[in-house]
Amino acid sequence: MPNYTAVTKHITLPDGRQISIETGKLAKFADGSVVVRLGDAMLLATVVSQPSARGDVDFLPLSVDYQEKFGGAGKIPGSFQRREGRLSDYEVLVSRLVDRILRPMFPKDYHYEVQVMISLISADKDVQPDALAALAASAALSVSDIPFAGPISEVRVARIDGKLQINPLTADIERADIDLIVGATADSVAMVEGEMDEVSEEEMVEAIAYAHEAIKEQVRVQQELAAAVEKSHVKRDYPKYEENDELKQRITEAVYQKAYEVAKSGNTSKSGRKEGFGAIKKALVEELQAENPELDMKMFGRYYGSAEKKAIRDMMIKERTRLDGRQLTEIRPIWSEVNYLPGAHGSALFTRGETQSLTSVALGTKLDEQIVDSAMVSGYNKFMLHYNFPAFSTGEVKPNRGPGRREVGHGNLAMRSIKKVLPSEDENPYTIRVVSDILESNGSSSMATVCASSMALMDAGIKLRAAVSGIAMGLVQDKETGDYAVLSDILGDEDHLGDMDFKVTGTEKGIVACQMDIKIQGLSNEILTKALHQAREGRLHILGEMAKTIAAPAADLKPHTPRSHKMLIDKEFIGAVIGPGGKVIQQIQKDTNATVIIEEKDEKGHVSIFASNQEDMEAAIGRIRAIAAVPEVGETYKGKVRSIQPYGAFVEIMPGKDGLLHISEVAHERLASLDGVLEVGQEIDVKLLDIDKKTGKYRLSRKVLLPKPERAADSNGAA
Repeated sequence: MPNYTAVTKHITLPDGRQISIETGKLAKFADGSVVVRLGDAMLLATVVSQPSARGDVDFLPLSVDYQEKFGGAGKIPGSFQRREGRLSDYEVLVSRLVDRILRPMFPKDYHYEVQVMISLISADKDVQPDALAALAASAALSVSDIPFAGPISEVRVARIDGKLQINPLTADIERADIDLIVGATADSVAMVEGEMDEVSEEEMVEAIAYAHEAIKEQVRVQQELAAAVEKSHVKRDYPKYEENDELKQRITEAVYQKAYEVAKSGNTSKSGRKEGFGAIKKALVEELQAENPELDMKMFGRYYGSAEKKAIRDMMIKERTRLDGRQLTEIRPIWSEVNYLPGAHGSALFTRGETQSLTSVALGTKLDEQIVDSAMVSGYNKFMLHYNFPAFSTGEVKPNRGPGRREVGHGNLAMRSIKKVLPSEDENPYTIRVVSDILESNGSSSMATVCASSMALMDAGIKLRAAVSGIAMGLVQDKETGDYAVLSDILGDEDHLGDMDFKVTGTEKGIVACQMDIKIQGLSNEILTKALHQAREGRLHILGEMAKTIAAPAADLKPHTPRSHKMLIDKEFIGAVIGPGGKVIQQIQKDTNATVIIEEKDEKGHVSIFASNQEDMEAAIGRIRAIAAVPEVGETYKGKVRSIQPYGAFVEIMPGKDGLLHISEVAHERLASLDGVLEVGQEIDVKLLDIDKKTGKYRLSRKVLLPKPERAADSNGAA
């Protein structure tokens, strides 16, 4: 008999499909574990929290890892080791989706390390697992004894053929003009991320509201599951903060008004504000330590931070102004420049306030495409956007260990934004790599990346359908009074002290991508709607500033950009162009210095040619046209004699195309042999008389192109 007791609950999606959540069968040493299943897709989620906290930790050490098992999809990894390794960018992005909604749901004083692991253990081509990952993680936490203010869940909401759908089939998502992942509690939305085809704010709000209704049902079922698991009934106890009300009051009284005044001063410099707040803190520490050398600095830091934060937030709500003196809807000063990097194929420098992105564009061939090999997807990617955030951009010293999760996430948001306005594959033959290096950062660096990337691509001559800009919206809310302030184009400090970081990107027509992080437990529909409309105003202002530098794609590519040409050839000539072992195509590339790539699609040969100058391009085009040309009966060709036989000569009229020039068609007079008439290698003009319908052989004539000899005088001497 099995040594387990499993509990299973079911969620019915609007289209009738069922999600099952099972616990008690797998991974029983974990504090909580569940298996979530939809179709043949199965996710195992486990959660473990350390029984004790490290003494030096004053935050929640939460780690979320999502990984796809190749075996669950019936595949073997393509890596050298043939095993799963470090998380792919896609797995990191899914991990971030889950992390961002879970993190605000833990008690602020819970500092015990928590590890959430989600594994795709069985794949289904019709099911996108990213929409199930947060549900699995939340269910695992709900059946555990770990303190957690959930349940929460996330769903994908997509508008397909004008109709909103929850967790649609993979094949249908390709037709969606709205594709969002929405995370929420039963009461309010907490996380949004996705992409759209220039939709309005109202359409986006409608999609989010539709998703929230589905999430409410998923939360209810998780509550039923937790109620059926005895372990989850009593959450573990842990030491709370030691409090000193007298010290707290003294610090608040000493700090609040002074911090309020510094915040209200409108100092536009990040370093200037830091010095102002730092002076308050330093003076108070010296005063308190003079009275009590054994001052608990952790307790002091907590109380001071709370007082300073409240003063700044209260100032913004009451005064309706910002730390740097701006109005709530005001955008920081913008200046920009294109064609800054002469060696790049396109470049832009975009600066907004104290945030700066230097972005470059490199255009390559199909050979430069990125290989994608994951459990769910295999293929190629011809558009890449990478975001780098070096330590010097914030005046810090940190080792360079390559891109972290933040870099991957910000780069993906910018990539999704720009992808929506790229020309079609037929219009753009290039593989594109965009790289944004953040040189200065004081908030909204990912949005600076979107703006700089749009401008750099236009500078490169890529025919974007429209320019794209991005803006990060913030929120400060007083829970007691309900008053709030929505902030446009937030600073780094406003992000740190605020309740929301809502990034919105779009064109003049509408929204193309978004990413929302919430530090509080949920967001009302009223605030969400206001933030989106305020973001639109800011987005249009930024687009106007960008247009002052570059308003449309450059008319031509840079002189050093590889030129491209596309041509179609009949399928039967693909082999002839490639040649045995690739000898022909390699020789063409060697002789012309061009890059030639051939693909078979739709029963045709699609040839892409890339060359650094027009002369090389024309040479490569000519060589391929000569190979792929179809001889026409009645046409004259300059041929080369390849071999001579007793009955005639074989003449090459096109590369790889030989025809028979019968001895009777060489000259008007009758020839006994071709000795002394033709030689191997000799070039002659011939006419194609016929193509045998059965064999495809060519019949040539030389004599029809030669003048006929004059007829001899007749026997009676008449001329």
